[in-house]
Amino acid sequence: MTTTTTSALQRNVLAGAIGSVLEWYDFAVYGYLAPIIGKRFFPSDDPLASLLAAFGVFAIGFAARPVGGALLGYLGDKAGRKPALMVSVLTMGVATFLIGVLPTYEQIGAAAAFALVVLRIAEGISVGGEFTGAIVLVAEHAPSHQRGSFAIWPEVGCMVGFLLGSGIGALTSTLLGPERMQAWGWRVPFLLGATIAIWGIVFRRQMTESPLLERARKTAPRASLRSVLLSQGGTVARFVGILFTAGIGFYTMFIYAAAYLTEHMHVSTARALDINSACLVIIIAVLIVTAIVSDRVGRKPLIYAANVGILALAWPLWWLMQQESLLVIFLGQAGFGILFALGFGSIPALMGELLPTQVRCTGIGIAYNVAIGLLGGTAPLIVTYLVARTGNDFTPAYYVMGAAVVSLVSLLGLPETARQPAK
Repeated sequence: MTTTTTSALQRNVLAGAIGSVLEWYDFAVYGYLAPIIGKRFFPSDDPLASLLAAFGVFAIGFAARPVGGALLGYLGDKAGRKPALMVSVLTMGVATFLIGVLPTYEQIGAAAAFALVVLRIAEGISVGGEFTGAIVLVAEHAPSHQRGSFAIWPEVGCMVGFLLGSGIGALTSTLLGPERMQAWGWRVPFLLGATIAIWGIVFRRQMTESPLLERARKTAPRASLRSVLLSQGGTVARFVGILFTAGIGFYTMFIYAAAYLTEHMHVSTARALDINSACLVIIIAVLIVTAIVSDRVGRKPLIYAANVGILALAWPLWWLMQQESLLVIFLGQAGFGILFALGFGSIPALMGELLPTQVRCTGIGIAYNVAIGLLGGTAPLIVTYLVARTGNDFTPAYYVMGAAVVSLVSLLGLPETARQPAK
């Protein structure tokens, strides 16, 4: 690899990661602050009703992601990976800032809730094409024997975004105290997101277009959305199944769990976010190691190991999170984090290896956002409802275990793609 090519790869990795930081920072902030947002925009005498409404809007934003994945994926395959990624980061930056200055229900009534829903839909469309577009661009620049090592960095950016969202939420809550945090402090993390957006735009202007896409345009016509689903529908469906654990598991144990700890375990918002932040640091480290290992041992063995681990350990890990000791709660959530990272560390490269270049953005965008958007985004809402309905506090563990079964079945018969040339 030449020096110029190495430099271009490094720029694209950095640009992909920074854009992902912004996209997932906002989603993390909203999820972590859902109990406060519920009271500000959906006031009710019943705290559970306010929380359900807040998680409902969280789910609406995720429901818009498949639309964003299809639209921005189509744009990425037609106009190029770079234009699609520029559109996504700009849209997210503007919407994040507007949420930070949005009047509450107390100020403008039901219009506040409506505006929040509209902005969350815009964010959902934006993030729908963000992560998949970034991993495709990076994977298409990377050498085949290091594709996992490079393709993981947009995912690391996502985790850094979650970490920033959790850390800034915890810091703001600690510095301002409960009363000011409830009154206006919740706006601060959203307004800070605008700063990240500026950096994302600056770095993404320096990206280079995918060499594989440029070659594919000369040798094969770009397929339509309909033809993608007809010709690659089986592979897309497998992607959805493989991502069940990542979507349902992560958003249950890191977004729902933050609210669960504050509402049920009476852990303060600051302490719950401290635990989240520490676990996310562990996840980032495990993701990087797993991605490197997957280039050597393959993608499938690690994904199998993670899902089997979830089936065996989800119940005891959730039991640990039911205890009063903050250290024990941390150990339980960290255990989930390690298993999720073990399974997800090789998936970005896998997604970039199974589909042809000319339809890669569209196919991956649809699959990833159906799994993470519809299933992951609705997980906090569904689990909140099920726990309240059944009275069984272990429902989250059972829900994640069911997702692991689907992921294991979806892996059966899938070819190993590590170290293989991209299609």
